[in-house]
This record gives sequence, structure tokens and C-alpha cells, in this order.
Amino acid sequence: MKYTLRQLEIFLAVARHESVSRAAEELSLSQSATSTALGELERQFDTQLFDRIGKALRLNELGQVVQPHAVQLIEHAREIEALLARQTDFGPLQIGATLTVGNYLATLIAADFLRHHPSARVKLTVHNSATIVHQLTRYELDLGLIEGSCRHPDLIVEPWVEDELVVFCAPGHAMAHGRPVDMDELAGQDWILREIGSGTRETFDQALRHFSGEVKVRLELEHTEAIKRTVESGLGIGCISRLALRDAFRRGSLVPIETPQLDLRRQFQFVTHKRKYVTAGMREFIALCRQMTAGVARSDLIDLPYVP
Repeated sequence: MKYTLRQLEIFLAVARHESVSRAAEELSLSQSATSTALGELERQFDTQLFDRIGKALRLNELGQVVQPHAVQLIEHAREIEALLARQTDFGPLQIGATLTVGNYLATLIAADFLRHHPSARVKLTVHNSATIVHQLTRYELDLGLIEGSCRHPDLIVEPWVEDELVVFCAPGHAMAHGRPVDMDELAGQDWILREIGSGTRETFDQALRHFSGEVKVRLELEHTEAIKRTVESGLGIGCISRLALRDAFRRGSLVPIETPQLDLRRQFQFVTHKRKYVTAGMREFIALCRQMTAGVARSDLIDLPYVP
């Protein structure tokens, strides 16, 4: 073959970063060596894999076709290397999780994974659903654990466990009376919500799709804990996952508001790229996720450590 695995690694790193210098930094190579290897790969086949736009390198049409095949080949090569070295553990895993999944479930699963496979490496990043989907399409992640919907044609979505949002307020708030609340009452409140692009906000907006009135969004925040603290201060009411509110409800620092007119159910989901090789490590991580939620009807019913 005219190309080497190292050339393909460099090609993929440049594709991820759209920059030779950042790819060189990731691979612990000099910028000169990285640029030379990429240039040799293109010269060997008298072709170009990138469009040069200023200082950025963007995959051209051929580069986009080659990328998924190169990803699969490199991942196969790593598994072969592990077999030849008689390694029983897995290679590095790049996991992306949305906020609720990442903060309340994925960290525990990653810890369990590393206890079973001490020489493995896991990089867990937490972003909103839109960012996770974008990273998966660019092969920057092996596996996504998301709360929102995903309809991208290049991604495979598998259901994991049901989750439910709940509207809530501080115990001293006027709506902390325990009786069901209709949409007219809710519309008159100040809302503290997640940002657009998050799975939580998508579920909330979908639940209100038949409501003709306007909801007063007083504050948008990117972090669940920030929303809880703000609602506790009495600034308004919020809507996030029951899983994230479980301990606060037990303590009584926040209280649920019954909203029978709103369907706030959703699914946590696994997302992978359809052209990405599913490694043994990915299969094991998903198995641990399913093991955690086996026999559980909803995420807030999972047996988790209590946080006082």
C-alpha cells in the first residue's frame, strides 16, 4: 500500500481540528512533520483531501468520503495491536454526554468502566444535545449519551431509559400549594430555563407546542445546578429532569408543581455514527449503562447514591 496508518492518523487529526498546528499538538509531532506527512499522502495519489480556506483546512468532497473509512481502519488497527500485545483492556474512549446524563449517570458509569478495565482511558465531555450531535458527525466522539431528539441521517439512535421533566419552584413560592396548575397560571410566571439547543429545552418547547400564549422566559442558563439555585432564591419557576431534582425534593429545598396539561416525558438515548466501527470498549460501556437501568421505569428511580 502507498499510504501508512500514521498518515491516516494525521489526516484524521487535521480533519478534526481543521488545522495542521492543532493536529500536530494532539499527536505530539512538530508542525513541519505533520504538514509533510499530509502533503506526502496527497502527492502519492496526486489528489487533494482538503480545501485551503485562509489558515483553515476543510475536508473537500473526496476527503469526506475517505474520512469514515480511515476512522474504521485506524480503530481496527488499534484492536489488532491490542490483540498482538495480548492486552485484555480496551483502547481510549471518547464519550459525550448531555448535562443531565453527564452529571448524574455518565460519571458513575465511567468510574465503573475504569474499575473493570484499569488500563483503559475514558474522556467524558459534557455539552448540550446540539453540540454532542455535531461532534459525533465530525467523528470527534465514539459515543453520545443525549436527552434530546436526533434526526441526523448519518447517526444511529437507540433508546436507553425514560426520563421526565418536572416544573418546580421554591417552597415559599405562591405556586407551592400542591394542587394541579393549568397553562394560564403557568404562563403568568417568570421562567428559569435551559438554553435553546439543549435536550431539556427541546422537550419543554415541544410540550408547549399547542399552547397559543407566551411564556415569560426571565433567564436562560446552561447548567442545571444554576437553575436549581436560582429557583431556590425565589426568582421564578423552572423545568428540568426529575433525576436532577430528586435529592432537592427529598430535602424540601425545592417542590414539584403538578402540571397535568404538559407531557414532559422523553428518552435518554445512545447515539453513534453509522459509519464508525463499534469497538469492544463502546459495547462494554453501553452494556454498563443498560445494567445500571435494568428493570427501571424512569431515570429518577435508578438506585443512586444520596447527596445530602
